[in-house]
Amino acid sequence: MAEVRTKAKDNNSYQQQKEDYVNNRMKQHNQFYKSIYKVLYTINDFTIGVWFFAGSILFYFESLKKLGVTLFVIGSFQFLIRPTIRLVHEVKAKKHYGKEYDQQQA
Repeated sequence: MAEVRTKAKDNNSYQQQKEDYVNNRMKQHNQFYKSIYKVLYTINDFTIGVWFFAGSILFYFESLKKLGVTLFVIGSFQFLIRPTIRLVHEVKAKKHYGKEYDQQQA
């Protein structure tokens, strides 16, 4: 019974150390990549603004309303891009640093 508790304690300790390592590496990683992603986010936000502005202007003209709606749809779709980029980036980076920690411990 004591051996089972010791293994569980060792596993918990390993998991905590791994989590601490990954979190520390993510902080360093985020500092480096933050500027790159800021540029991507800014370009994405700017183009969203262009689509919505142009779509709004086109809405004044009956013959161009369909194009205006199309620009609104494109802009709305782009709203999904930013959080998707962030989510994919976070998941991949955490997996990478988790594997890196496991390799260092082996």
